[in-house]
Amino acid sequence: MAYSDIAFDLNDNLAVVTLNRPDKLNATTRNMHAELRSAFDQIEKSRARAVLLTGAGRAFCAGQDLADLRMDGPKEIQEILREDFNPLVSRIRNLPMPVVCAVNGIAAGAGANLALCCDLVLAAKSAKFLQAFAKIGLIPDAGGTWTLPRQVGEARAKGLSMLAEPLSAEKALEWGLIWQVCEDDTLMAETAALATRLASQPTKAFALIKQAINASSSHGFDAHLAVEARLQEQAAATHDYNEGVTAFLEKRKPVFKGH
Repeated sequence: MAYSDIAFDLNDNLAVVTLNRPDKLNATTRNMHAELRSAFDQIEKSRARAVLLTGAGRAFCAGQDLADLRMDGPKEIQEILREDFNPLVSRIRNLPMPVVCAVNGIAAGAGANLALCCDLVLAAKSAKFLQAFAKIGLIPDAGGTWTLPRQVGEARAKGLSMLAEPLSAEKALEWGLIWQVCEDDTLMAETAALATRLASQPTKAFALIKQAINASSSHGFDAHLAVEARLQEQAAATHDYNEGVTAFLEKRKPVFKGH
């Protein structure tokens, strides 16, 4: 597939996906979603062991491009969520490899929640997160009302959602929404280094870590212990577990293969 609204690079173990409508602050369209589906299809079929997601230009993503709407009412909004945003954020959340996001500028609306569904989020100091939905009479979507209260608590989630005021990168870090804040001019280098590092690590274990943490909110403690035990059994059956233990005993650096 030829890409116009995203840029996609697959280099050995690392896939880089860049939202690429900089003149529109990388606002999403149906075509961009189709290209994202194609890119993630390729990623899942490839040898990639980590993904880096970012935006071109001065924004990460301004959310849905309202100019791309037919403006024919609530049925269209549900269609966009059901066919585009919900499958995308669910896919990223469940992808069997780490997804690292570099938020290089404003992340607004569904664009903010797209970033926050990733596993590790690094943001430039100048970046801002904005739950802009209330400004047009909507509620946070693309997982926003699920993610926000779990990450920052109900009071802050309601404040972010109802007041629709921008949250600075440093405040997002303080509140536990993101992993790291970087200088603007070092963001991409630091994010690429982290994603490359993850791609060389025991990525099968990372996939199981994602499963365990994703499942934790729906279980009581004792039930979740059983989930941990089941997933740990799978981890212990991997090449990388054997390699990790052997390398430790031999006092050498392990060579993980992601399986």
